[in-house]
Order: sequence, then C-alpha cells, then structure tokens
Amino acid sequence: MSLDTLDHRAPSLFKQQASRTSQLALYSALALFLMVADARFKITTPVRSALSAALSPVQWVVAQPVLAYQNASRYAEVQQQAVAREDAARKELVVMAQRAELADELIKENEHLRAMLELRERSLTPGQVAEVVYDSPDPYTRRVVIDKGQADGIEPGSPVLDERGVIGQVTRVYPTRAEVTLLIDRDQAIPVFNPRTGARSVAYGDASSTRAGGLELRFMPSNADVQVGDLLTTSGIDGLYPLGLPVAKVVTVDRRADSAFTRIYCEPVGRVQGVRHVMVLKPQGRTEHPEAANMQAKADAEKADRAAKARGKKEAAAAEKEKAAAEKAGAKAAKPAKDPA
Repeated sequence: MSLDTLDHRAPSLFKQQASRTSQLALYSALALFLMVADARFKITTPVRSALSAALSPVQWVVAQPVLAYQNASRYAEVQQQAVAREDAARKELVVMAQRAELADELIKENEHLRAMLELRERSLTPGQVAEVVYDSPDPYTRRVVIDKGQADGIEPGSPVLDERGVIGQVTRVYPTRAEVTLLIDRDQAIPVFNPRTGARSVAYGDASSTRAGGLELRFMPSNADVQVGDLLTTSGIDGLYPLGLPVAKVVTVDRRADSAFTRIYCEPVGRVQGVRHVMVLKPQGRTEHPEAANMQAKADAEKADRAAKARGKKEAAAAEKEKAAAEKAGAKAAKPAKDPA
C-alpha cells in the first residue's frame, strides 16, 4: 500500500462476526418469541392490516392482467358456445322444416289412399293399390310405370284410376312392373256414357298441340245434345271398364255450320299428371256382366241338378241289379240243401 493512500477499512479485530450457529440460535429464538407473542397478545395484527392496506393498490394493479385474460377467455368460450348453439338450432330448424313438409306430404298421401279405399269398398270389382314409379321415357306418349306387375296379378287391359276417376289402362305387363297408358295419350280410346242424355260415344286422347292433356269426342253429329259441364262416365260396353266410373267433363262444344260433326273437348276428372298412387282394377270381362253371370249361374245349377238326378238314377239301377243278383245267388245256394232230404 502506498504512503499517499489512506486506508479507511476497519481493523481486523472489528471484522469478526457471530458464527452461523449463533445466528441460527438467535433467529430461532426471535421467531419463537414472535409466534408466542402473536398468539397471546396479537401484536402482529395491526402490522398485517397496515401492510394489507398499503399493498392493496399493488395487488389490484398486478391482478388486472390476470382478470383481463380470464374475462377474454370466458368471452371467447361463451361466444363459441353461442355459435355452436346457433348452428345446432339452425340444423334443428331445417330438420323440423323437412319433417313438417314430410308430414304434409304424408297427410295428403293418406287422404288419397283413404279415398281409394273408399272407392274400392264402393266398387264391386276387385282391385289393388299401386305406386307410380316413373313416367315413360318416350316423350311422344303419355304413359307411366307402376310398381306392380305379373307377379302381383296385374293383367293387360286392367282399368287404372285414382280417387277421382279413370286415368288410364294397363297396356304392358312385366314380372314386377306394368305400363299404364293414360287417357290423354293420342292412341288411347275409352267408351263413355252421358248420364244426362243417355248417349254413348267414344273419347279419344287429344293429340293437338293447342289442347294437349285432354280428351275429344269424335264423330258426334252437329245436333248432338252435349253441353259444357256434362260428366262422362264409363259405359261398360267394352267389357273392360266397370259401368259408371267418372272419366271426364265437357269443357268446349264447337258446333260448325260447314261441318256435319261437332268438335267436343273434355277434361279428365282424374289426375292424369302428377299422380302418385293409383287403383288397378281387374278387367271386367264380357261374361262378368251381372245378368250374364246370373244366367250362367242358373244354367250351371240346372246342369248340376240334372247330373245329380242322372247319377241318382244310375245308382238306383245299380242297386236293383245288385239286389237281384244277391237274391239269385241266394236261391242257387238254397237248392243243394234240399237234395239230401
């Protein structure tokens, strides 16, 4: 150390400190004293209150970022839940709308089927309900395909109608499908009857471009008693359609002075377009007319009666022959018994 420098450090005698063990003992005794004093005299309560009051602003400032983070997290979570609930509500609303539409469709379908069942109960001709699968792919015809075929007993020529009236006729039958030609097809014709006048005629599918989707009564004289609004029904003379089924209503009567015939246009009563369920009746058949059926049944009964009487006469004659043969055999058997005597 240079002579110009003044050392201000304490001498080594004053640098000595208490040992580690002494410090531990001192601090332990102080801690024990403070605990006992606080437990008995509550001397640290004012100190704690003062420190809490002094540190509360610091605690509030330090807690603000944590609270902001918690609030932001809670807001994001609530927003996600709200978005999820909104999406679920929208999906449920779509499902309920679809169910409501399906319910309306089922109600309409049920009404149609009930009307068909009532029509089936009123009709004496047996029939069965079928569903239209699709329209014919041929754009120049008016035909539909149903889901019943030869396996279900469908026959060619079977009348097809809905709850309102006749819409067509089965023209082709496949094993599980059948093709129905509608009344509005240009190649289709049906005998009709006017209940108001008692006149019979034939309605043809209207092939004109201006009145597509209707029927036409052809070859009607100019003085024919036909009025707009007349209801035309099946006449039953063709042997296929039962008598009295609604077919069409007259919508236009065009009488021309330069022609001997009247052009009469009709509108089908049944829904020939957009129909879904139909009733397929069994072909009536000419021999199934009620009077013809009664005459045939009476003839069959008389024939069976005559056959029974003839059979009874044959059985009586056979019984007489057997009786005579038995008596003759008994007489022959009695003769040898008399000879020994």
